[in-house]
Amino acid sequence: MSYNVDEKGYYGQFGGAYIPEMLYPNVEELRQQYLKIMAEPDFKAEFDQLLKDYVGRPSPLYFAKRLSEKYNTKIYLKREDLNHTGAHKINNTIGQILVAKKLGKKRIIAETGAGQHGVATATVCALMGLECIVYMGEIDIARQAPNVARMKMLGAEVRAALSGSRTLKDATNEAIRDWINNPVDTHYIIGSAIGPHPYPDMVTRFQSVISEEIKWQLKEKEGRENPDYVVACIGGGSNAAGTFYHFLHEPEVGIVAVEAAGKGVNSGHSAATSKLGKVGIIHGCKTLLMQTPDGQITEPYSISAGLDYPGVGPMHAHLAETGRAEFFSVTDDEAMKAGLELCKLEGIIPAIESSHALAVLNDKKFKPEDVVVICLSGRGDKDLNTYIDYFKY
Repeated sequence: MSYNVDEKGYYGQFGGAYIPEMLYPNVEELRQQYLKIMAEPDFKAEFDQLLKDYVGRPSPLYFAKRLSEKYNTKIYLKREDLNHTGAHKINNTIGQILVAKKLGKKRIIAETGAGQHGVATATVCALMGLECIVYMGEIDIARQAPNVARMKMLGAEVRAALSGSRTLKDATNEAIRDWINNPVDTHYIIGSAIGPHPYPDMVTRFQSVISEEIKWQLKEKEGRENPDYVVACIGGGSNAAGTFYHFLHEPEVGIVAVEAAGKGVNSGHSAATSKLGKVGIIHGCKTLLMQTPDGQITEPYSISAGLDYPGVGPMHAHLAETGRAEFFSVTDDEAMKAGLELCKLEGIIPAIESSHALAVLNDKKFKPEDVVVICLSGRGDKDLNTYIDYFKY
């Protein structure tokens, strides 16, 4: 079985491009060009050089000694939190801005929840001198204020989404509306492994540098390329897609995806799409989606601004349906405690998104000889206010 996208843009039954006619030329242009552009030697050279000298890759694969002792297994952390801008998001925005330039686009739009993708998009627009508009839900603007300030300092315009739950899904709706109105000169940099084909595949390919590095770093440290398990948190799923990519067809590698259960999977305040989702269409693709019996999208909830999305990328929906990945749902409380534990045991303050991945250590028993690689997708600076409020510091 293949876990990669097919030529029609599907992962099993999930994926495709369900878009208004007005967007067809944009998406079709991208679909026809993205693989060609990414294969060009000068594109690859510029992408690799920027990842090295601007982002600071490769990101370290760090053996977490005290965490490993506590859970009696070998835990490595893939340190995406050490990238420029503080998360994995920059890998994809650099790739997409180079694609946009090749396509002759002059204006960039993006959506953001936690603000990390917005910051990463604003960063590359400043780097390349392109106009940048970032859509962000009003609630996320309030809870991620430092990132909003960073985007503005980088020259981006931040536009509030005032409809619906005023979070990520609504910001995405606004960005799509903008794109429909500005189809010729604008490229939409989607930050997650979601959206109409070719976005999920393009984003995954740019993020696959994560698993590519894990393979040779593990070879150096453990004498083998494949870990026993790779673990990542999932909202839309770009850090997970990149972490899993080079292991999808290696059956001996267990794939562990961790979603946000919010206040509990069945509490009505959750974002555990693999458990609660039914097949539906959101933001241009067919995937698993939290919805009411009559097909209205259910409002998701998570303490983490980056995980409260009602759907999941089509690749992950396929991994869930086929059983290739094991899905866990972690509550706010479990994630916050796991985040604080990493601070105290390893001196690393993780993003709350990444704390969800760490919390799986309490839910899944690993063997002492297992090599477990957890993607530490981002650093916790942006979440300090949430941590402060939660732990009453």
